[in-house]
Amino acid sequence: MTPTPDRFARLDAWIDAHFDEEVAFLQKLVQVPTDTPPGHNAPHAERTAELLAGFGFDAEKHAVPEQEVRDYGLASITNLIVRRAYDAGGPVIALNAHGDVVPPGEGWTHDPYGGEIVDGRLYGRAAAVSKSDFATFTFATRALEALRAEGAPLKGGVELHFTYDEEFGGELGPGWLLEQGLTKPDYLIAAGFGHEVITAHNGCLQLEVTVHGVMAHAAIPDSGVDALQGAVAVMNALYGENARYRAEIRSQVPGINHPYINVGWIQGGTNTNVVPGKVVMKIDRRMIPEEGPVQVEAEIRRLITEAAASRPGVSVDIRRLLLARALQPLPGNRPLVEAICRHGAEVFGEPIPVSGTPLYTDVRLYCAQGIPAVIYGAGPRTVRESNAKRADEHLVLDDLRCATKVVARTLLQMLG
Repeated sequence: MTPTPDRFARLDAWIDAHFDEEVAFLQKLVQVPTDTPPGHNAPHAERTAELLAGFGFDAEKHAVPEQEVRDYGLASITNLIVRRAYDAGGPVIALNAHGDVVPPGEGWTHDPYGGEIVDGRLYGRAAAVSKSDFATFTFATRALEALRAEGAPLKGGVELHFTYDEEFGGELGPGWLLEQGLTKPDYLIAAGFGHEVITAHNGCLQLEVTVHGVMAHAAIPDSGVDALQGAVAVMNALYGENARYRAEIRSQVPGINHPYINVGWIQGGTNTNVVPGKVVMKIDRRMIPEEGPVQVEAEIRRLITEAAASRPGVSVDIRRLLLARALQPLPGNRPLVEAICRHGAEVFGEPIPVSGTPLYTDVRLYCAQGIPAVIYGAGPRTVRESNAKRADEHLVLDDLRCATKVVARTLLQMLG
């Protein structure tokens, strides 16, 4: 039975009455850095658990073993689970947001760890992606339980999953919690933006490519083998693939266009008067949902190897850094999608479309375990509007307020 309109209105009123408290909670989360790398994120988990305890929420602290974390290239990870059980007979809905985030970089006009509010926007690294949804999900749950305290029946439960490994692929965040058997919810809502609900996303393959030549004095270049020229051949081949992708490969998922290869990092050489003997590149290959990761990786490896072989004396080593599979929607996500679209339209006053995204997220790890999931939370229509991963990342506070109402209403519809 769908809850009465009066109950949804009471949820909205509770969120409005406690919104200043929600904003202050988010400011405190932004003020604790979680730059990844280096990924020393356990202190943020401790601070989050302390703040949650102030609301009467007991956060289980699940520390990933130190050696696993260091082998992964990070410093510390403590993932949090808050379990809120209601009456028997309903589903358990998990709400997941990640606290780790890329370093601020340059160009900020606001303190990246200040949580400063200007013209209705809260500024700071992770203000939008995705510490905002620590607040969205926490206060949606609090609103739900305030209604329960007034006598509204609830069946099932809510779990808050606050994790710290999204930037490196999620394997030591949600992946680790699921692998350890610490959680197995019936549904998942994961951090996203408020003006659309996401049900599919790209996959991502990241490779480290080491191009080997023979170092030599620049005055006698023929005595060496220029690794940088080999790297240029590899890059030209990779960028040539991008032109082919645009012309020949298109996804049928709204919001997703075509595959793409990005050479995001390159290092090599020893001095200006030395022929480079080694060049290292890191590449990122985005995979549309229709592609198979095994075939994609085999093709990229073949392309790199053949391009390097076109330069006499050049060889390459290829090491996989990350394989994040694409998200394809599970049929069981329909109740979540329908509830979010309904309540999103009512709260925002505009239709909430169902779409895909070219990003990759931790949601794929839940769906791989058969857990129907959607991506929805506080934020604008696009990543670029929020400046996520750029200078002056920010969150429009009206989006936070509205998304909190939509999530709370969705929980009430699913559990009430």
